Amino acid sequence: MTKVFIDGSAGTTGLRIYERLSARRDIELISLSEELRKDTNARKDALQKADIAFLCLPDAAAIEAVSLAEGSNTAIIDTSTAHRTNAEWTYGFPELLDDYSAIKNSKRIANPGCHASGFIALVAPLAKAGVLKDNAPLHCFSLTGYSGGGKKMIAEYQDDARCTLLDGPRQYGLSQEHKHLGEMVKIPGISHSPLFCPIVAPFYSGMEVTVSLGADELNAGADEIKKIYSEFYGKGTGLVRYAESADEGGFLSASAFSGRDDMQISVFGNSDRILLVSRFDNLGKGASGSAIQNMNILIGADEAEGLVTT
Repeated sequence: MTKVFIDGSAGTTGLRIYERLSARRDIELISLSEELRKDTNARKDALQKADIAFLCLPDAAAIEAVSLAEGSNTAIIDTSTAHRTNAEWTYGFPELLDDYSAIKNSKRIANPGCHASGFIALVAPLAKAGVLKDNAPLHCFSLTGYSGGGKKMIAEYQDDARCTLLDGPRQYGLSQEHKHLGEMVKIPGISHSPLFCPIVAPFYSGMEVTVSLGADELNAGADEIKKIYSEFYGKGTGLVRYAESADEGGFLSASAFSGRDDMQISVFGNSDRILLVSRFDNLGKGASGSAIQNMNILIGADEAEGLVTT
């Protein structure tokens, strides 16, 4: 039985991981009482005893947790931003790999960011196929449910007396220095950051990431892009699937995959203007679901074990 410790189990990502794992018979969860969950010695002991530890913490606390686990054989899956562009860590997006050996053999796995997951899933296959022209300007528009902002934001949105400004979608990351940009450039191997417009909207969970491209920015048309996605994500493994027809009567709901742990990729538009769209749950394939998928691969279980994909 695999011993698992969730450091930061009180946060939204940690809670979802706990919910998914608590019903599994192949997992023994190491828990700390409320009084001890922030105690350094108690956390160190739990981290050292675990076979696998999930870090659901702010960046600085995640870095500290890694140091506390030093000297043990514990495999760490970090859901923070701290190690996503660190060459010594494995970037935990299995669908981008030719095989899963890099994850299976790793003790340090950096879980992808939520917005970044949707962008990378769309751009990486095209970059690998040479479809994007050099220095093509990439524009990314991303809608997310408010649960991605953590407990404080959830409380704000669910407050009956909330500010009326929360009743509509709100754009953020206005400085164009969003913390996900580093991995959005490095992992697909593009040369510059996209113009990135993240937007939080008044629904609990779900995410819809759109990359818009003009025909003059590509070395291929929409039909070839569809073929690339179909082949890249049609290998019979992974939790990302290409859907030929995915709209809902001319609309696309950002909450369609709420509560799920998989991702859908689609292509829309025409011969001049193409829209690449990924839809998933910001707490699922954008966070907890992806982390558990990586854990499943580490321990040799089915990668979708304990996850919701329908």
